[in-house]
Amino acid sequence: QGGRTLEIQRLIGRSLRAVVDLQALGEQQITVDCDVIQADGGTRTASITGGWVALYDCLRWMEARQMVSVSKVLKDHVAAISCGIHDGQPVIDLDYLEDSSAGTDANFVMTGKGGIVEIQGTAEGEPFSEEQFAALMGLAKKGISRLVSLQQMAVA
Repeated sequence: QGGRTLEIQRLIGRSLRAVVDLQALGEQQITVDCDVIQADGGTRTASITGGWVALYDCLRWMEARQMVSVSKVLKDHVAAISCGIHDGQPVIDLDYLEDSSAGTDANFVMTGKGGIVEIQGTAEGEPFSEEQFAALMGLAKKGISRLVSLQQMAVA
């Protein structure tokens, strides 16, 4: 496996583990296989957000067989979204064209309660300011809140 694949695997694993009580999970091992059909520039973020839905579904299956208790194992939602500075403006959920020409590119991974799991941000050209970062963070919070709502609908 290439370096990119391993890096993405580690990011997804870290993100999902952040909302799992490993003690409550016990000696179980869960593999989440992410196959992103259409990410348009957001493979990592789509894998984390969709991976949580798959994890929840798996835990429900396990709970139906008295293997675990979902409410004890899963502490919160986790979702991820990309933000960036494109043509001088903060934008959310960058598509491939925006991502490839953005001056700043950042991925935000957060819990449903607003906890920060990981932030990866890069200035592709000029450095970005603290004010620009705060604007991206604000967009990310709103976007992740919407993604968590969509996760809730998906597992209802």
